[in-house]
Amino acid sequence: METLYSLFIFLFFIFLLYKILFHHTKNLPPAPFALPIIGHLHKLNKPLPLALQTLLSQYGPIVSLKFGCRSVLVVSSPSLIEECFTKNDIIFANRPKSMAGDHFTYNYSSYVWASYGDLWRILRRFTVVELFSSNSLRKTSAIREQEICRLLHRLYKVSACGKQKVDMKILISLLMCNVMMRTTVGKPCVDVEDEDTDAEKQLFSGFKDRFFPNLTMNICDFVPFLRTIGFKGIEKSMTKIQNTRDEFLQKLLDEIRVKGINRDEKRSVVESLLYLQELEPGVYTDEVIKSIMLVMFIAGVETSAVALEWAMSLLLNHPEILQKAKAEIDNYLGHERLLNDSDLINLPYLRCVVNETLRLYPPGPLILPHLSSEACIVGGFEIPKDTMLLVNVWAMHRDPNVWEEPSEFRPERFEEEQHELKFLPFGMGRRACPGAGMGTRMILLALGSLIQCFDWEHDGLDMSQRFGLSLSKAKPLAAICSPRQELVNLLSQL
Repeated sequence: METLYSLFIFLFFIFLLYKILFHHTKNLPPAPFALPIIGHLHKLNKPLPLALQTLLSQYGPIVSLKFGCRSVLVVSSPSLIEECFTKNDIIFANRPKSMAGDHFTYNYSSYVWASYGDLWRILRRFTVVELFSSNSLRKTSAIREQEICRLLHRLYKVSACGKQKVDMKILISLLMCNVMMRTTVGKPCVDVEDEDTDAEKQLFSGFKDRFFPNLTMNICDFVPFLRTIGFKGIEKSMTKIQNTRDEFLQKLLDEIRVKGINRDEKRSVVESLLYLQELEPGVYTDEVIKSIMLVMFIAGVETSAVALEWAMSLLLNHPEILQKAKAEIDNYLGHERLLNDSDLINLPYLRCVVNETLRLYPPGPLILPHLSSEACIVGGFEIPKDTMLLVNVWAMHRDPNVWEEPSEFRPERFEEEQHELKFLPFGMGRRACPGAGMGTRMILLALGSLIQCFDWEHDGLDMSQRFGLSLSKAKPLAAICSPRQELVNLLSQL
């Protein structure tokens, strides 16, 4: 014990000497006092976005931190974010290595986590052209419309005889899961003929446990010694999760390979990738294909489901806004047909509702971390090489210096002006989320269809949030629905 105490005292004095000799020679951003070894980790005594918001309120919109051995830059103002992702965009185009990255990204071959370089450019080109271009979204519109019709049919069946309370969280999650599975591999996640809720929950629970485990910030990434001693079995748990994921993904991949590739324009994402594998086997390996499948499931299901649940909750909490959105849909469509993908461009207020939801409750309250490949200048401060950049979207979206009455749900604010630099639910720069268009379209179509076809009420709303991989509701949404009389005939024919 005495030896450990002496070692701690020695390290503390070495740390102080380092601070005296080197820290003040650089023009670094403001920073709280850091402890030896752990740096500022002791200040993260609440969910990371909230802890960083507290530090930003104390030190300003740019803060320099130490998470253990790693230097961290936190920014939350439009001008600083613009500087990071315009002038310094290439410098911050890399991702930091992590234990999760080592285990979950197939050796960083995922386009989300790949190092900035040739492989990233190839994968980015595939995602932009083959997955998320306007033409690609048009080809997959039938999948989105069919799955939404399936949801509407189900809601009509349970509420045709009167108002019915429904578990919207599970229904929304199943909707997003089925859309993404059909888009990616050509078959739904859950396809229960008799719509057995318990069976569906069990099947979806298996999918959720596999792809959305309850992971938080990993201290082993910042204090490497803890990784070498197997701290809390974190790495062992990650290995187990990845083995389960890989088995599931490989099975899906092999099923499609055995069945044969559909070569028409409506083929699934995996079929397109297997076709490219025939042309460039050295680039489109099985590992690369599985890494893309993994990103489609994680990014495409959770973020859209969470955003749609928040949007419904906000509308139920603001019935006057719900009525305004419904009136816009009725005035444009009437009651003779259901909303479809091509109608969305003509519903600007509905888009304002979704944008305002994403402002208040961005699915990713922190933009995925970036890493500086060389030293640069941000806000007049020197930022060293290998600094991890965190952009606190949550803090900026709720900053009264950036938004007027930021805590208010006011979709009309998106009618008044453009908000490019202060509204960043999907990130910014060359590593912004390429699926923003698809995700927004899915949320718009689902929300608009639910508004068009049903009357909604709530039986008490809990709007508290839970911070994790995404910003979800602490208490799942249960809502009371009944078919709109004007749409009964149409719904009965689904």
